[in-house]
Amino acid sequence: MINQELIYPTIAIIFGLTLCKLLFSRLTHGPPDYFRLSGVPAPTPLNEFDITKAKARPYRPFRWEYHQNMSLKKMEPDWWIELESTYCERIAQRKQLYADRGKAIIDAMPGSEQACKELMEMVIQFLCTRYPSQFQVDWRSGLFQNRILGTRSNLGAVDPLKFLLDHVPEDFLVTQQDEKTGLYVLRAAVSCSAVGWRLQEKMGRSLHEIHEPVPDYKTKMQFSMERYFSRLPCDKPIQRGSWALEIGQPLYSQPGDPHFDCRGTQLPELDVKDIYLRVDWQTLRRLPVSRAIVFNFKAFFTPTTDFRNEPYIPKLLAKVLREGKKSLLEYKSTFHIEHRMLPALDLWAGEQEEKGWVPKGWKERTLDEDPYFPGWNKL
Repeated sequence: MINQELIYPTIAIIFGLTLCKLLFSRLTHGPPDYFRLSGVPAPTPLNEFDITKAKARPYRPFRWEYHQNMSLKKMEPDWWIELESTYCERIAQRKQLYADRGKAIIDAMPGSEQACKELMEMVIQFLCTRYPSQFQVDWRSGLFQNRILGTRSNLGAVDPLKFLLDHVPEDFLVTQQDEKTGLYVLRAAVSCSAVGWRLQEKMGRSLHEIHEPVPDYKTKMQFSMERYFSRLPCDKPIQRGSWALEIGQPLYSQPGDPHFDCRGTQLPELDVKDIYLRVDWQTLRRLPVSRAIVFNFKAFFTPTTDFRNEPYIPKLLAKVLREGKKSLLEYKSTFHIEHRMLPALDLWAGEQEEKGWVPKGWKERTLDEDPYFPGWNKL
């Protein structure tokens, strides 16, 4: 007969030894191999990568028919975090935003510490694998080197969210499951790219509360999003793109800012050369240890004049702006640029038909190359 008085002490000893082994392994070898733990393959190293010449992929996530849905795509392991030639400028901008605004940029709730540390370690492993000439880490000493910026960081002393702000031109929103409701709640964030919303108003709120301003979210997306979060496996991260048309390149803009408040006005002096496509390319993935779900995204800006040389894009976007659902276009605030953008798009679409790039009478639809356009990888 089993002596139950011996069972619990034995279990405690085994658990203690296992925990000590894990702690010793971390101290001597660093964090676990998150590629193996998550099931997401390590990225292909870019050994000849030159940050000054790196171009962002030309995301054009325009769809027709245009309606509100998640529009999810499988994440490509090489492209979780994409660096390009604006890197130094963007990092400097992020640091200044934090210096000026503090908790409006970085904030965290109690209980999110381990998830934030795990996220930082996963990002470091990705950076050092994908860009081996630009980033190196010595886990024994806790030293991280950023050769692009010429900086060193002591990982034992740095705040994980501040580390992400200082080295990665991405925003990270960390959600964790509430034990009482089962809903995922925003618990920590680095948010430098907010346009029209404030981090402090979103902290501690559930997904449906965060997305309350989004048209059709409650009726068409809330149930599927909450179910998706509860079931999301570590080895199946997804990506999607959100777009807007902006005057200039505002990374961070809030109601009350002069730039934001001009969205209700069609400036007669506006030049189409000053209108930019902003794409927030977003990733959603579960962390393998803490089981938190992280939403990260980066803002890419492209002059809309580039559309002139991108087959199908002018005609497709003109269709969206003219015939898209009113509530969605109001949410995107397209009114302030339409008086200049639509005539330009019509002109470029006509030119593309004359050149034979687009068949005359082509019926607008989501492109097979979505979120890109035909020939994008040959430019």
